[in-house]
Amino acid sequence: MIHNARLPMQTNNQPNPSDSPQVSGQIPHQKILPTAPLPESISQNIETIIALHRRSEKNVSQHQRFVETITVFFGRPVFLYSILLGIILWITPNFLPRRLGVPKIEEVPFPWLQFSLTAGSLLVTTGVLIKQERQEKLAEQRAQLSLQLNLLSEQKIAKLIALVEELRQDIPNVKNRFDPEAEIMKSPTDAHAIVDLLEETLASELANLSQEEISTQE
Repeated sequence: MIHNARLPMQTNNQPNPSDSPQVSGQIPHQKILPTAPLPESISQNIETIIALHRRSEKNVSQHQRFVETITVFFGRPVFLYSILLGIILWITPNFLPRRLGVPKIEEVPFPWLQFSLTAGSLLVTTGVLIKQERQEKLAEQRAQLSLQLNLLSEQKIAKLIALVEELRQDIPNVKNRFDPEAEIMKSPTDAHAIVDLLEETLASELANLSQEEISTQE
């Protein structure tokens, strides 16, 4: 007599192997943390920089853009490899045996190759100088803008120090005292005086160096 055996029922609490990521091939979802938005001041600064860059690019002529586009290609490794490949293809047929039937381009010392390289170097140099001239103008404008902003910031800081000193003197609970550094920093710095001082210092240093060189040579 065969008795029917009762199989144990699978509960829902046990994990199913077929649902695991290793078996099903599904990648578990990674939680992406939200990034905080940029502060309003940083966003405004970025927009100002983009507006200045757009303004400088707007006044560029089509000829300038064409020359700068070609100049960008001059600075890539592909341009160097193309020059080397052209030189090899130009020189190699001249050294091959005559029995191969390859016509020679020109004899040594390759005057046409030298002329081509000289003309190409002149064009590349001119294109690079044209691009550098505009970049130097942009750098000078940015330097002047930075200088003006630094001078304005220095004037604002001097004004804030003067206001704090006035406020300190008006508060009765704060002991009034003389601060020589604060008195000096209340007035904005004279940029012309700093430039004159730098020029005088550099001139004196150069004079001392020249005298030291003369003394060492004697």
